[in-house]
Amino acid sequence: MKNLLPFFTRIPVRGDFEKIREELWALPLLAPLTSALGTLVLYLNLPLANVLAVLVLYLTIGLLHLDGLADWADGVMVKGDRERKIMAMKDLNTGIAGLFAVIMVLFLQVYSLPLLPFYALFLAELNSKFAMLIALATKKPLGQGLGAYFMEGLNKKQLVLGTALYLALLLPFAYFDLRSLSSLAGLVAGIYVVRLSIKEFGGLNGDCIGAVAEITRAGVLLGMAMVWSYFGG
Repeated sequence: MKNLLPFFTRIPVRGDFEKIREELWALPLLAPLTSALGTLVLYLNLPLANVLAVLVLYLTIGLLHLDGLADWADGVMVKGDRERKIMAMKDLNTGIAGLFAVIMVLFLQVYSLPLLPFYALFLAELNSKFAMLIALATKKPLGQGLGAYFMEGLNKKQLVLGTALYLALLLPFAYFDLRSLSSLAGLVAGIYVVRLSIKEFGGLNGDCIGAVAEITRAGVLLGMAMVWSYFGG
């Protein structure tokens, strides 16, 4: 798992980039690390804990996926054929669609957290990382970038192992509180992003996978917030 850390987080450890493809199964195991500081902030109930939790989350994971979300949204929203959509996604300038998508994802995370138990951020990150694994498992690369590179290295054995890890980390929370299963709403949102990307672009690249990660996390927190608000106590 250590080789995933330098690429998927800002944790200062060294890793071998060539071995990342062999460790993609461990993506769900990143969730306890990437959510640790934010979860601690929420547990201690510090002032503005929801804002601080989101800030430390992005200090841990970086802004790469958020940037991918912006590019993806620009591509999805532009009118025209696939070629034009792909060009818009690859444009270095961020359009209004990308800006709106980033603001909404940040907004949903910040305003959902006060309604939820402190461990919600962990569940959001767990589903986010697993959604990325699902996206890579589609084997629908767009271009020859990092997305294609990782897809080529992901095999069925890794997918099965990653799924087992995901369930092992999720089910204990569901056992103690069935409402935790509402986090699956975010996973459904992430899978929808995968399908939409294939429809609009013909495949997935790094920007698409970044969008999957961000929308899944925000979807988890929104879905859980709605359930906790309705079935409080």
